[in-house]
Amino acid sequence: MTRCLLLSMEEWKRGHAPATPKVTTVHLLVGSFTCVEPEQLVTTWQVAVQSSWLAGARLAIESVPLLGRCVLCNGTYAPSSEQGYRSPCCQHPMEEIVQGRELKIRSIDYSLSGQSSSHLAPCR
Repeated sequence: MTRCLLLSMEEWKRGHAPATPKVTTVHLLVGSFTCVEPEQLVTTWQVAVQSSWLAGARLAIESVPLLGRCVLCNGTYAPSSEQGYRSPCCQHPMEEIVQGRELKIRSIDYSLSGQSSSHLAPCR
């Protein structure tokens, strides 16, 4: 996951060439229904960027809770493993995930030649 994040950041950096942005924070959206452990991602990020143009940049992770939609009653709900991810209103199995699988860059705080900016990254 860290490698994919670094590749995305390299692609973003190319959009600012020939300048190299000084990144302070990369804001991520991480869904609770992904296989990503936020603490582990932060640790691997810190090691990976140590001697790079991203040295000192930190990750700010916003957790996105799992929400499902019942296809029978059209209600949204917070599924749980205790309920077998079933709809609480009719016990129908979860067929549609509304949110919770996100893993994307929300924004990047950076500066170019002393100017601060916050870049809203495109959804990927």
